[in-house]
Amino acid sequence: MSEEQARQAQLPPTSAIDTPSTQEFESWFEYPVRVQPHHTDYAGVVWHGTYLTWMEEARVECLRSIGIDFADLVSLGCDLPVVELSIRYHRSIQLGTAIILKTRMTEVTGVRINWDYGIVSNDGQELYVTAKVTLVALDRERGKIMRRLPPTFQDALTRISTVHNN
Repeated sequence: MSEEQARQAQLPPTSAIDTPSTQEFESWFEYPVRVQPHHTDYAGVVWHGTYLTWMEEARVECLRSIGIDFADLVSLGCDLPVVELSIRYHRSIQLGTAIILKTRMTEVTGVRINWDYGIVSNDGQELYVTAKVTLVALDRERGKIMRRLPPTFQDALTRISTVHNN
């Protein structure tokens, strides 16, 4: 290793990173999943990209639970692309495992809509993944960020932040 490489910042050991308590996910929206063969690599371990698909599915179902159908947003000309993503893999998940993906919308700041995620075992004792995702509302026709959300969508987001953040 060169002297310059040695001077560069090194990642802390995994044990130095705080692991949140699974109890902090108690009031979040829950989306159950069972790991299927197509979710895994050849070793039977969930492939890292699968988590992103599950997070989107959970987010869409969470919105549906408060009366927002994603197809309705699209028909209004609104899309919600991911603009920022942070994911922390705490432990791997094996083929056949039943898990619960928990999510909540944390806040809407200007045009940014922030979501948190936790993937835990069915009994809540094992923490597999934590993540944060930021979305923006996009006018599909113009291809530009919407400065104001459609009123029905804004009202529903206000309800969801009240329900899932208490």
